[in-house]
Amino acid sequence: MTTLYFPKGVVIFALFILNVRALDTFIAAVYEHAVILPNRTEKPVSNEEALLLMNKNIDILEEAVKLAANQGAHIIVTPEDGIYGWVFTRESIYPYLEDIPAPEVNWIPCRDPKRFGHTPVQERLSCLAKDNSIYVVANIGDKKPCNASDPQCPLDGHYQYNTNVVFDSKGRLVARYHKYNLFAPEIQFDFPKDSEFVTFDTLFGKFGIFTCFDIFSHDPAVVVVDEFQVDSVLYPTAWYNTLPLLSAVPFHSAWARAMRVNLLAANTHNTSMHMTGSGIYAPEAVKVYHYDMETNSGQLMLAELKSRPRHELTYPEAVDWSAYARSVQPFPSGQSDFPGMIYFDEFTFTELNRDTGNYTVCQKDLCCHLTYKMSEKRVDEVYALGTFDGLHTVEGQYYLQICTLLKCQTTDLRTCGEPVGSAFTKFEEFSLSGTFGTSYVFPQIVLSGSQLAPESHYEVSEDGRLRSQSGAPLPVLVMALYGRVFEKDPQRLGQGPGKLQ
Repeated sequence: MTTLYFPKGVVIFALFILNVRALDTFIAAVYEHAVILPNRTEKPVSNEEALLLMNKNIDILEEAVKLAANQGAHIIVTPEDGIYGWVFTRESIYPYLEDIPAPEVNWIPCRDPKRFGHTPVQERLSCLAKDNSIYVVANIGDKKPCNASDPQCPLDGHYQYNTNVVFDSKGRLVARYHKYNLFAPEIQFDFPKDSEFVTFDTLFGKFGIFTCFDIFSHDPAVVVVDEFQVDSVLYPTAWYNTLPLLSAVPFHSAWARAMRVNLLAANTHNTSMHMTGSGIYAPEAVKVYHYDMETNSGQLMLAELKSRPRHELTYPEAVDWSAYARSVQPFPSGQSDFPGMIYFDEFTFTELNRDTGNYTVCQKDLCCHLTYKMSEKRVDEVYALGTFDGLHTVEGQYYLQICTLLKCQTTDLRTCGEPVGSAFTKFEEFSLSGTFGTSYVFPQIVLSGSQLAPESHYEVSEDGRLRSQSGAPLPVLVMALYGRVFEKDPQRLGQGPGKLQ
Protein backbone atom coordinates (compact mmCIF):
# COMPACT_ATOMS: atom_id res chain seq x y z
CA MET A 1 0.00 0.00 0.00
CA THR A 2 1.21 3.48 -0.88
CA THR A 3 -0.29 6.43 0.96
CA LEU A 4 -0.10 9.95 -0.42
CA TYR A 5 -0.66 13.04 1.71
CA PHE A 6 -1.28 16.57 0.55
CA PRO A 7 -1.11 19.79 2.63
CA LYS A 8 -4.07 21.77 4.01
CA GLY A 9 -6.23 18.84 4.93
CA VAL A 10 -6.10 17.08 1.58
CA VAL A 11 -5.93 13.37 2.28
CA ILE A 12 -5.70 10.81 -0.48
CA PHE A 13 -5.24 7.12 -0.01
CA ALA A 14 -4.17 5.42 -3.21
CA LEU A 15 -3.89 1.64 -3.36
CA PHE A 16 -1.67 0.52 -6.22
CA ILE A 17 -2.25 -3.12 -7.09
CA LEU A 18 -0.01 -4.70 -9.73
CA ASN A 19 -0.76 -7.70 -11.88
CA VAL A 20 -4.38 -7.82 -10.78
CA ARG A 21 -7.17 -7.18 -13.23
CA ALA A 22 -9.50 -4.31 -12.40
CA LEU A 23 -13.21 -5.08 -12.14
CA ASP A 24 -15.61 -3.50 -14.63
CA THR A 25 -18.52 -3.78 -12.22
CA PHE A 26 -19.00 -4.40 -8.53
CA ILE A 27 -21.77 -5.27 -6.10
CA ALA A 28 -22.58 -2.43 -3.70
CA ALA A 29 -24.55 -2.84 -0.49
CA VAL A 30 -26.11 -0.33 1.89
CA TYR A 31 -27.89 -1.07 5.14
CA GLU A 32 -30.60 1.13 6.63
CA HIS A 33 -30.26 0.47 10.34
CA ALA A 34 -32.84 0.90 13.11
CA VAL A 35 -30.34 2.09 15.72
CA ILE A 36 -30.60 0.97 19.32
CA LEU A 37 -30.37 4.29 21.16
CA PRO A 38 -28.84 4.98 24.57
CA ASN A 39 -30.89 6.42 27.39
CA ARG A 40 -30.85 10.20 27.30
CA THR A 41 -28.55 11.47 30.03
CA GLU A 42 -26.19 14.37 30.59
CA LYS A 43 -24.00 12.28 32.89
CA PRO A 44 -21.53 10.03 31.03
CA VAL A 45 -22.03 6.29 31.34
CA SER A 46 -19.13 3.96 32.03
CA ASN A 47 -16.90 2.79 29.20
CA GLU A 48 -18.29 -0.71 29.75
CA GLU A 49 -21.89 0.42 29.41
CA ALA A 50 -21.06 2.43 26.28
CA LEU A 51 -19.34 -0.58 24.68
CA LEU A 52 -22.30 -2.80 25.57
CA LEU A 53 -24.66 -0.56 23.61
CA MET A 54 -22.27 -0.28 20.67
CA ASN A 55 -21.86 -4.04 20.50
CA LYS A 56 -25.64 -4.46 20.38
CA ASN A 57 -25.76 -2.30 17.30
CA ILE A 58 -22.70 -3.96 15.76
CA ASP A 59 -24.39 -7.35 16.32
CA ILE A 60 -27.15 -6.21 13.96
CA LEU A 61 -24.71 -4.69 11.48
CA GLU A 62 -22.71 -7.93 11.54
CA GLU A 63 -25.70 -9.89 10.25
CA ALA A 64 -26.13 -7.37 7.42
CA VAL A 65 -22.41 -7.55 6.56
CA LYS A 66 -22.48 -11.34 6.45
CA LEU A 67 -25.63 -11.42 4.35
CA ALA A 68 -24.21 -8.86 1.91
CA ALA A 69 -20.92 -10.74 1.61
CA ASN A 70 -22.71 -14.03 1.01
CA GLN A 71 -24.53 -12.35 -1.89
CA GLY A 72 -21.27 -11.24 -3.46
CA ALA A 73 -21.07 -7.63 -2.26
CA HIS A 74 -17.66 -5.99 -2.49
CA ILE A 75 -18.47 -3.08 -0.16
CA ILE A 76 -21.17 -2.19 2.38
CA VAL A 77 -22.09 1.22 3.79
CA THR A 78 -23.75 1.60 7.19
CA PRO A 79 -25.39 4.79 8.51
CA GLU A 80 -24.16 7.85 10.35
CA ASP A 81 -24.67 7.42 14.12
CA GLY A 82 -25.39 3.76 13.38
CA ILE A 83 -23.29 2.38 16.24
CA TYR A 84 -24.32 4.59 19.18
CA GLY A 85 -27.17 6.91 18.15
CA TRP A 86 -27.41 10.68 18.58
CA VAL A 87 -28.93 11.66 21.93
CA PHE A 88 -25.75 13.13 23.43
CA THR A 89 -24.11 16.14 24.98
CA ARG A 90 -20.40 16.78 24.52
CA GLU A 91 -19.72 15.12 27.87
CA SER A 92 -22.04 12.14 27.54
CA ILE A 93 -20.67 10.93 24.18
CA TYR A 94 -17.07 10.74 25.41
CA PRO A 95 -17.18 7.09 26.60
CA TYR A 96 -18.25 6.08 23.08
CA LEU A 97 -15.20 7.62 21.37
CA GLU A 98 -11.96 5.96 20.30
CA ASP A 99 -8.66 7.34 19.05
CA ILE A 100 -8.75 6.66 15.31
CA PRO A 101 -5.32 6.90 13.67
CA ALA A 102 -4.63 8.13 10.15
CA PRO A 103 -4.57 5.27 7.62
CA GLU A 104 -0.89 5.94 6.83
CA VAL A 105 -0.03 3.85 9.90
CA ASN A 106 -0.92 0.73 7.87
CA TRP A 107 -3.01 -0.91 10.59
CA ILE A 108 -5.23 -3.97 10.70
CA PRO A 109 -6.95 -3.70 14.11
CA CYS A 110 -8.19 -7.29 13.90
CA ARG A 111 -4.57 -8.51 13.97
CA ASP A 112 -3.07 -5.86 16.25
CA PRO A 113 -5.91 -4.52 18.42
CA LYS A 114 -3.78 -2.90 21.16
CA ARG A 115 -1.46 -0.89 18.91
CA PHE A 116 -3.37 2.37 19.46
CA GLY A 117 -4.78 1.77 22.90
CA HIS A 118 -8.28 0.57 23.72
CA THR A 119 -10.05 0.33 20.34
CA PRO A 120 -12.63 -2.50 20.59
CA VAL A 121 -15.02 -0.98 18.04
CA GLN A 122 -12.32 -0.57 15.41
CA GLU A 123 -11.13 -4.09 16.16
CA ARG A 124 -14.56 -5.53 15.64
CA LEU A 125 -15.25 -3.58 12.43
CA SER A 126 -11.85 -4.65 11.09
CA CYS A 127 -12.61 -8.28 11.83
CA LEU A 128 -16.02 -8.00 10.17
CA ALA A 129 -14.31 -6.79 7.00
CA LYS A 130 -11.47 -9.32 7.16
CA ASP A 131 -13.56 -12.36 8.06
CA ASN A 132 -16.11 -11.66 5.32
CA SER A 133 -13.68 -10.34 2.67
CA ILE A 134 -15.67 -7.14 2.16
CA TYR A 135 -15.02 -3.41 2.50
CA VAL A 136 -16.92 -2.08 5.54
CA VAL A 137 -17.88 1.59 5.90
CA ALA A 138 -19.00 2.76 9.35
CA ASN A 139 -19.50 5.98 11.31
CA ILE A 140 -17.97 6.29 14.79
CA GLY A 141 -16.50 9.00 17.03
CA ASP A 142 -12.85 10.06 17.08
CA LYS A 143 -11.08 11.80 19.98
CA LYS A 144 -7.85 13.73 19.66
CA PRO A 145 -5.96 15.31 22.59
CA CYS A 146 -4.84 18.94 22.45
CA ASN A 147 -3.35 21.51 24.83
CA ALA A 148 -2.93 25.22 25.46
CA SER A 149 -0.44 25.55 22.61
CA ASP A 150 -3.46 25.19 20.32
CA PRO A 151 -5.57 28.37 20.73
CA GLN A 152 -8.67 26.53 19.54
CA CYS A 153 -8.28 23.54 21.87
CA PRO A 154 -11.56 22.95 23.75
CA LEU A 155 -11.55 23.50 27.50
CA ASP A 156 -11.72 19.75 28.19
CA GLY A 157 -8.41 19.22 26.39
CA HIS A 158 -9.51 17.18 23.38
CA TYR A 159 -11.32 17.38 20.05
CA GLN A 160 -14.29 15.15 19.28
CA TYR A 161 -15.10 14.38 15.65
CA ASN A 162 -17.97 12.75 13.80
CA THR A 163 -15.93 10.24 11.80
CA ASN A 164 -16.31 7.78 8.93
CA VAL A 165 -13.94 4.84 8.70
CA VAL A 166 -13.37 2.34 5.90
CA PHE A 167 -11.79 -1.08 6.38
CA ASP A 168 -10.77 -3.02 3.28
CA SER A 169 -11.40 -6.72 2.66
CA LYS A 170 -8.21 -7.58 4.60
CA GLY A 171 -9.40 -5.58 7.62
CA ARG A 172 -6.97 -2.72 7.01
CA LEU A 173 -7.99 0.85 7.86
CA VAL A 174 -7.86 2.60 4.46
CA ALA A 175 -9.85 5.80 5.07
CA ARG A 176 -10.75 8.15 7.90
CA TYR A 177 -12.94 11.20 7.34
CA HIS A 178 -13.91 13.86 9.90
CA LYS A 179 -17.29 15.43 9.09
CA TYR A 180 -16.70 19.06 8.12
CA ASN A 181 -20.23 20.47 7.97
CA LEU A 182 -21.91 19.62 11.25
CA PHE A 183 -25.68 19.99 11.45
CA ALA A 184 -27.02 22.34 14.13
CA PRO A 185 -27.98 19.68 16.74
CA GLU A 186 -24.52 18.05 16.73
CA ILE A 187 -23.34 19.82 19.87
CA GLN A 188 -21.31 16.75 20.89
CA PHE A 189 -18.75 17.23 18.12
CA ASP A 190 -16.14 19.78 17.06
CA PHE A 191 -15.68 21.23 13.60
CA PRO A 192 -12.40 20.15 11.95
CA LYS A 193 -10.12 23.09 11.22
CA ASP A 194 -9.96 22.21 7.52
CA SER A 195 -12.08 20.23 5.13
CA GLU A 196 -10.62 16.82 4.33
CA PHE A 197 -10.83 15.42 0.82
CA VAL A 198 -10.59 11.69 1.41
CA THR A 199 -10.33 9.25 -1.48
CA PHE A 200 -8.97 5.74 -1.96
CA ASP A 201 -8.50 3.37 -4.88
CA THR A 202 -9.77 -0.17 -5.24
CA LEU A 203 -9.96 -2.79 -7.97
CA PHE A 204 -13.51 -1.54 -8.57
CA GLY A 205 -12.91 2.17 -8.89
CA LYS A 206 -11.92 5.26 -6.96
CA PHE A 207 -14.02 6.19 -3.93
CA GLY A 208 -14.68 9.38 -2.02
CA ILE A 209 -16.44 9.70 1.31
CA PHE A 210 -18.34 12.31 3.31
CA THR A 211 -21.27 12.49 5.73
CA CYS A 212 -24.91 13.66 5.74
CA PHE A 213 -25.01 17.52 5.76
CA ASP A 214 -21.76 17.58 3.76
CA ILE A 215 -23.81 16.77 0.65
CA PHE A 216 -25.01 20.38 0.57
CA SER A 217 -21.45 21.67 0.45
CA HIS A 218 -18.77 22.50 -2.06
CA ASP A 219 -16.07 21.31 0.36
CA PRO A 220 -15.81 18.36 0.42
CA ALA A 221 -18.74 17.06 -1.66
CA VAL A 222 -18.18 18.83 -4.97
CA VAL A 223 -14.39 18.79 -4.66
CA VAL A 224 -14.01 15.01 -4.34
CA VAL A 225 -16.16 14.54 -7.45
CA ASP A 226 -15.02 17.38 -9.70
CA GLU A 227 -11.38 17.75 -8.72
CA PHE A 228 -10.44 14.30 -7.43
CA GLN A 229 -12.57 12.51 -10.05
CA VAL A 230 -13.95 9.75 -7.84
CA ASP A 231 -16.15 7.12 -9.43
CA SER A 232 -18.30 6.44 -6.38
CA VAL A 233 -19.19 8.25 -3.15
CA LEU A 234 -19.74 6.50 0.18
CA TYR A 235 -22.37 8.35 2.16
CA PRO A 236 -23.39 7.49 5.73
CA THR A 237 -26.25 9.75 6.82
CA ALA A 238 -28.78 10.32 9.59
CA TRP A 239 -31.31 12.21 7.48
CA TYR A 240 -34.77 13.18 8.65
CA ASN A 241 -37.11 13.76 5.75
CA THR A 242 -38.43 17.29 5.35
CA LEU A 243 -41.09 17.54 2.66
CA PRO A 244 -41.59 18.81 0.08
CA LEU A 245 -37.99 19.34 -1.12
CA LEU A 246 -35.66 17.57 1.31
CA SER A 247 -36.70 13.94 1.40
CA ALA A 248 -33.69 11.62 1.42
CA VAL A 249 -34.29 9.39 -1.60
CA PRO A 250 -35.32 12.14 -4.07
CA PHE A 251 -32.52 14.47 -3.01
CA HIS A 252 -29.76 11.86 -2.92
CA SER A 253 -30.73 10.32 -6.26
CA ALA A 254 -30.91 13.83 -7.78
CA TRP A 255 -27.43 14.61 -6.43
CA ALA A 256 -25.97 11.44 -7.97
CA ARG A 257 -27.59 12.23 -11.30
CA ALA A 258 -26.46 15.85 -11.38
CA MET A 259 -22.92 15.11 -10.17
CA ARG A 260 -22.73 12.10 -12.52
CA VAL A 261 -21.29 9.74 -9.93
CA ASN A 262 -22.32 6.56 -8.09
CA LEU A 263 -23.73 7.26 -4.62
CA LEU A 264 -24.08 4.63 -1.89
CA ALA A 265 -26.38 6.25 0.69
CA ALA A 266 -27.12 4.52 4.01
CA ASN A 267 -29.65 6.23 6.27
CA THR A 268 -30.70 5.45 9.82
CA HIS A 269 -34.23 4.14 10.35
CA ASN A 270 -36.38 5.87 12.95
CA THR A 271 -39.96 6.54 11.87
CA SER A 272 -40.74 8.74 14.88
CA MET A 273 -38.11 11.17 13.58
CA HIS A 274 -39.05 10.66 9.89
CA MET A 275 -35.69 8.99 9.29
CA THR A 276 -35.79 6.57 6.37
CA GLY A 277 -34.63 6.53 2.80
CA SER A 278 -31.51 4.74 1.63
CA GLY A 279 -30.37 3.72 -1.82
CA ILE A 280 -27.79 2.92 -4.43
CA TYR A 281 -27.75 5.47 -7.22
CA ALA A 282 -25.85 5.57 -10.52
CA PRO A 283 -25.40 8.63 -12.76
CA GLU A 284 -27.89 7.29 -15.28
CA ALA A 285 -30.36 5.44 -13.04
CA VAL A 286 -31.64 4.68 -9.56
CA LYS A 287 -30.52 1.11 -8.94
CA VAL A 288 -32.43 0.42 -5.71
CA TYR A 289 -33.93 2.41 -2.87
CA HIS A 290 -35.87 1.86 0.34
CA TYR A 291 -38.42 4.19 1.96
CA ASP A 292 -40.47 2.80 4.85
CA MET A 293 -42.50 4.82 7.33
CA GLU A 294 -44.61 1.79 8.33
CA THR A 295 -42.23 -0.58 10.14
CA ASN A 296 -39.33 -0.32 12.57
CA SER A 297 -37.09 -2.77 10.74
CA GLY A 298 -33.75 -2.29 9.05
CA GLN A 299 -33.22 -3.10 5.39
CA LEU A 300 -30.31 -4.38 3.30
CA MET A 301 -30.05 -3.35 -0.36
CA LEU A 302 -27.65 -4.57 -3.04
CA ALA A 303 -27.07 -3.50 -6.63
CA GLU A 304 -24.50 -3.88 -9.38
CA LEU A 305 -22.70 -0.69 -10.39
CA LYS A 306 -20.22 0.25 -13.09
CA SER A 307 -16.81 0.63 -11.48
CA ARG A 308 -15.79 3.59 -13.63
CA PRO A 309 -18.96 5.24 -14.95
CA ARG A 310 -17.09 8.06 -16.70
CA HIS A 311 -15.73 5.51 -19.15
CA GLU A 312 -19.15 4.10 -20.06
CA LEU A 313 -21.22 4.91 -23.16
CA THR A 314 -24.21 5.46 -20.85
CA TYR A 315 -22.44 8.28 -18.96
CA PRO A 316 -24.75 11.33 -19.06
CA GLU A 317 -23.77 14.49 -20.91
CA ALA A 318 -23.22 17.68 -18.92
CA VAL A 319 -26.29 19.93 -18.63
CA ASP A 320 -26.39 23.67 -19.27
CA TRP A 321 -29.06 24.38 -16.68
CA SER A 322 -30.05 27.84 -17.92
CA ALA A 323 -29.72 27.40 -21.71
CA TYR A 324 -33.38 26.88 -22.51
CA ALA A 325 -34.80 29.21 -19.87
CA ARG A 326 -32.68 32.15 -21.03
CA SER A 327 -33.71 31.59 -24.64
CA VAL A 328 -37.45 32.13 -24.08
CA GLN A 329 -39.53 35.09 -23.00
CA PRO A 330 -41.43 34.93 -19.70
CA PHE A 331 -44.97 33.62 -20.07
CA PRO A 332 -47.61 36.24 -19.20
CA SER A 333 -50.09 34.86 -16.67
CA GLY A 334 -52.38 37.78 -15.98
CA GLN A 335 -52.58 36.82 -12.30
CA SER A 336 -50.91 37.89 -9.09
CA ASP A 337 -48.07 36.02 -7.43
CA PHE A 338 -48.24 35.16 -3.73
CA PRO A 339 -45.68 34.28 -1.01
CA GLY A 340 -45.31 30.93 0.69
CA MET A 341 -42.83 29.24 3.04
CA ILE A 342 -40.79 26.08 2.42
CA TYR A 343 -38.40 25.10 5.22
CA PHE A 344 -38.17 28.69 6.51
CA ASP A 345 -37.53 30.19 3.05
CA GLU A 346 -40.04 32.59 1.47
CA PHE A 347 -40.87 31.46 -2.05
CA THR A 348 -42.76 33.38 -4.71
CA PHE A 349 -45.66 31.30 -6.07
CA THR A 350 -48.23 31.47 -8.82
CA GLU A 351 -51.26 29.16 -8.95
CA LEU A 352 -51.89 26.74 -11.81
CA ASN A 353 -55.55 27.57 -12.39
CA ARG A 354 -56.11 25.65 -15.64
CA ASP A 355 -55.64 22.05 -16.78
CA THR A 356 -53.05 23.19 -19.30
CA GLY A 357 -50.87 26.25 -19.51
CA ASN A 358 -47.58 28.11 -19.54
CA TYR A 359 -46.40 29.99 -16.46
CA THR A 360 -43.38 31.99 -15.36
CA VAL A 361 -42.60 33.12 -11.82
CA CYS A 362 -39.52 35.14 -10.84
CA GLN A 363 -37.61 36.09 -7.70
CA LYS A 364 -34.44 38.19 -7.90
CA ASP A 365 -32.31 36.75 -10.72
CA LEU A 366 -34.17 33.45 -11.04
CA CYS A 367 -37.15 33.02 -13.38
CA CYS A 368 -38.82 29.61 -13.55
CA HIS A 369 -40.77 28.51 -16.63
CA LEU A 370 -43.38 25.76 -16.64
CA THR A 371 -45.38 24.23 -19.48
CA TYR A 372 -47.81 21.48 -18.48
CA LYS A 373 -50.94 19.48 -19.24
CA MET A 374 -53.06 17.75 -16.58
CA SER A 375 -55.41 14.85 -17.28
CA GLU A 376 -58.00 17.00 -15.54
CA LYS A 377 -58.10 20.03 -13.24
CA ARG A 378 -59.54 18.76 -9.98
CA VAL A 379 -61.45 21.15 -7.74
CA ASP A 380 -60.11 19.50 -4.55
CA GLU A 381 -56.38 19.89 -5.37
CA VAL A 382 -54.34 23.02 -6.01
CA TYR A 383 -50.88 23.21 -7.59
CA ALA A 384 -48.45 26.11 -7.70
CA LEU A 385 -45.22 27.03 -9.43
CA GLY A 386 -42.68 28.51 -7.04
CA THR A 387 -39.21 30.02 -6.99
CA PHE A 388 -36.64 30.95 -4.37
CA ASP A 389 -33.37 32.81 -4.90
CA GLY A 390 -31.64 33.55 -1.60
CA LEU A 391 -29.60 32.52 1.43
CA HIS A 392 -31.14 29.83 3.61
CA THR A 393 -30.30 30.73 7.24
CA VAL A 394 -31.99 28.15 9.54
CA GLU A 395 -30.01 25.10 10.78
CA GLY A 396 -27.12 26.12 8.56
CA GLN A 397 -26.46 28.78 5.94
CA TYR A 398 -26.28 28.08 2.22
CA TYR A 399 -27.39 29.87 -0.94
CA LEU A 400 -30.21 28.36 -2.99
CA GLN A 401 -31.89 28.83 -6.35
CA ILE A 402 -34.97 26.63 -6.66
CA CYS A 403 -37.74 26.12 -9.20
CA THR A 404 -40.56 23.86 -8.03
CA LEU A 405 -43.99 22.64 -9.05
CA LEU A 406 -45.87 21.30 -6.04
CA LYS A 407 -49.24 20.33 -4.70
CA CYS A 408 -50.52 22.62 -1.94
CA GLN A 409 -51.61 20.96 1.29
CA THR A 410 -55.22 22.16 0.86
CA THR A 411 -57.08 24.39 -1.59
CA ASP A 412 -56.05 27.35 0.60
CA LEU A 413 -53.09 28.98 -1.13
CA ARG A 414 -51.57 29.73 2.28
CA THR A 415 -50.75 26.02 2.58
CA CYS A 416 -48.58 25.92 -0.55
CA GLY A 417 -45.19 24.60 0.57
CA GLU A 418 -46.55 22.56 3.49
CA PRO A 419 -45.89 18.78 3.51
CA VAL A 420 -48.28 16.62 1.46
CA GLY A 421 -48.40 12.83 1.24
CA SER A 422 -50.76 11.99 -1.60
CA ALA A 423 -51.97 13.38 -4.91
CA PHE A 424 -54.64 12.41 -7.44
CA THR A 425 -54.01 15.02 -10.13
CA LYS A 426 -52.04 13.48 -12.99
CA PHE A 427 -49.71 15.35 -15.30
CA GLU A 428 -49.57 14.09 -18.89
CA GLU A 429 -46.94 16.60 -19.98
CA PHE A 430 -44.56 18.97 -18.22
CA SER A 431 -41.42 21.00 -18.83
CA LEU A 432 -39.73 22.88 -15.96
CA SER A 433 -36.68 25.11 -16.41
CA GLY A 434 -34.99 28.12 -14.81
CA THR A 435 -32.49 30.90 -15.41
CA PHE A 436 -30.00 29.42 -12.96
CA GLY A 437 -26.75 31.14 -12.10
CA THR A 438 -25.09 27.84 -11.16
CA SER A 439 -24.11 24.60 -12.83
CA TYR A 440 -25.06 22.62 -9.71
CA VAL A 441 -28.77 21.85 -10.03
CA PHE A 442 -30.39 18.68 -8.67
CA PRO A 443 -33.57 17.50 -10.48
CA GLN A 444 -36.23 15.51 -8.64
CA ILE A 445 -39.79 14.28 -9.14
CA VAL A 446 -41.74 12.81 -6.23
CA LEU A 447 -45.06 11.05 -6.77
CA SER A 448 -47.99 10.30 -4.49
CA GLY A 449 -46.86 8.19 -1.54
CA SER A 450 -43.38 9.75 -1.64
CA GLN A 451 -42.29 7.43 -4.45
CA LEU A 452 -39.78 8.31 -7.15
CA ALA A 453 -41.08 8.87 -10.66
CA PRO A 454 -40.09 6.06 -13.08
CA GLU A 455 -37.08 7.25 -15.04
CA SER A 456 -38.62 6.13 -18.32
CA HIS A 457 -41.32 8.80 -17.85
CA TYR A 458 -39.08 11.87 -17.75
CA GLU A 459 -35.72 13.21 -18.83
CA VAL A 460 -33.29 16.04 -18.18
CA SER A 461 -32.39 17.66 -21.48
CA GLU A 462 -28.95 19.08 -22.18
CA ASP A 463 -30.47 22.59 -22.26
CA GLY A 464 -31.72 22.29 -18.67
CA ARG A 465 -35.35 21.18 -18.96
CA LEU A 466 -36.90 18.64 -16.61
CA ARG A 467 -39.55 17.31 -18.96
CA SER A 468 -41.95 14.43 -19.52
CA GLN A 469 -41.43 11.56 -21.90
CA SER A 470 -43.96 9.09 -23.25
CA GLY A 471 -45.65 7.08 -20.55
CA ALA A 472 -48.57 7.02 -18.18
CA PRO A 473 -49.65 10.33 -16.58
CA LEU A 474 -47.91 10.92 -13.24
CA PRO A 475 -49.58 11.82 -9.89
CA VAL A 476 -47.02 14.47 -8.99
CA LEU A 477 -46.50 15.63 -5.41
CA VAL A 478 -43.52 17.81 -6.23
CA MET A 479 -41.00 18.31 -8.98
CA ALA A 480 -38.03 20.56 -8.47
CA LEU A 481 -34.81 21.91 -9.85
CA TYR A 482 -32.81 22.48 -6.66
CA GLY A 483 -29.83 24.71 -7.33
CA ARG A 484 -26.85 25.45 -5.09
CA VAL A 485 -24.83 28.65 -5.59
CA PHE A 486 -21.65 27.80 -3.70
CA GLU A 487 -19.83 31.06 -4.34
CA LYS A 488 -22.47 32.87 -2.26
CA ASP A 489 -22.12 30.53 0.73
CA PRO A 490 -20.50 31.50 4.02
CA GLN A 491 -17.21 29.74 4.83
CA ARG A 492 -18.91 26.86 6.61
CA LEU A 493 -22.49 25.62 6.27
CA GLY A 494 -23.00 24.23 9.76
CA GLN A 495 -23.62 25.83 13.11
CA GLY A 496 -22.41 24.58 16.47
CA PRO A 497 -19.62 24.68 19.07
CA GLY A 498 -16.18 25.58 17.91
CA LYS A 499 -17.41 27.25 14.74
CA LEU A 500 -14.64 29.04 12.93
CA GLN A 501 -15.34 32.58 11.79
